[in-house]
Amino acid sequence: MRMIFVNLPVKSVKASRDFFGALGFTFNEQFCSEDTACMVIEENIFSMLMETARFKAFIKGDVADTAKGKEVLVCLSCASRAEVEALKAKAIAAGGGEWLPAQDYGFMYGDSFTDLDGHVWELNWMDPAAVAGGPPAA
Repeated sequence: MRMIFVNLPVKSVKASRDFFGALGFTFNEQFCSEDTACMVIEENIFSMLMETARFKAFIKGDVADTAKGKEVLVCLSCASRAEVEALKAKAIAAGGGEWLPAQDYGFMYGDSFTDLDGHVWELNWMDPAAVAGGPPAA
């Protein structure tokens, strides 16, 4: 079984836990500490939210300044257009920011937001028929 851990620097683990908790995400307490939170995205997909000093222990060089540039775009699939819109609305209500305008291609729909630390989270729905190679639904 393969797993993925997306490691992100955050200013405050508590604030990040509150923010992502408001979006409906849970945390694996086995891998959480004062300066790290293990957010469960899916069964084998996690985001390790690490306070900046902790994150620096894992890298060479500087932590990217998200006010000046982006080091990563995290894209999450959604089950429907409605889920894209609902998750974006929860993020904005919890203190997240606007990123790019929604993109509607008919068979694919996406929107995005920034978290409290300026990381970009994209949300994407694609028509299952388009994914399977069939014609897009109207």
